[in-house]
Amino acid sequence: MELLSYLSWGPHGWGDELVRGLGVTLSLALTTLPLGLLLGLLIALASVSDRPVLQRLAQLYTATLRGIPELLTLFVVYNGAAMLLNQLARHVNPDAGFVELSPFVAGVVALGLVFSAFAAEVLRGAWLALDKGQREAARALGFTPWLGFWLVEFPPLLRLALPGLGNLWLNLLKDTALVSVIALNDLMRMASVAVGVTKQPFLFYLAVSLLYWLLCVLSEAAIGRLEHHLSRGLRHPAL
Repeated sequence: MELLSYLSWGPHGWGDELVRGLGVTLSLALTTLPLGLLLGLLIALASVSDRPVLQRLAQLYTATLRGIPELLTLFVVYNGAAMLLNQLARHVNPDAGFVELSPFVAGVVALGLVFSAFAAEVLRGAWLALDKGQREAARALGFTPWLGFWLVEFPPLLRLALPGLGNLWLNLLKDTALVSVIALNDLMRMASVAVGVTKQPFLFYLAVSLLYWLLCVLSEAAIGRLEHHLSRGLRHPAL
């Protein structure tokens, strides 16, 4: 019971700090997801386009970001983007002060870039698996290429890509722990601070592990329901 008191709410426990860190972790993941999906979709469309230049650029993008460790990408974005911003600021105004990149923004950008590279490959595979007859039917109905894509091809594309994208979302939830190294007060950093103060690493890291596991279990349940919803037209009623 004395150990569990460390997880209590209030000035003598760390429960409220862990919950605030959990909120930062969820905010980071939910902000990164749409950015990574949108960028991944654009890269996937470039990779399957009829223009060789776009195909090569998309391949270079995915190969680069998939080949660099996520932690290194985070450091490059956090330090390199700040350096670039300061150079631009001094170019506009030589007397400009130092510009510091927010750890949250750096985390969103870095994780979004990595997510988009893997998502692009998942979406590209789903695109290649699509029935080409749907595209021909959209053109026969007079749809423009973009309108035909969003109304005819995108729904089955999402259904085919959802299992892979679901796995990427679970990886993204766990990769948010990396931002603790750039002083963002996420769940992992708050646990590390608590461990440094209380000298109870097993308790806090076990509690954080259970929280991440719970997030993954809830996410898997939500993904399963979404897969069922998207596949409802493919199911035949029982006789």
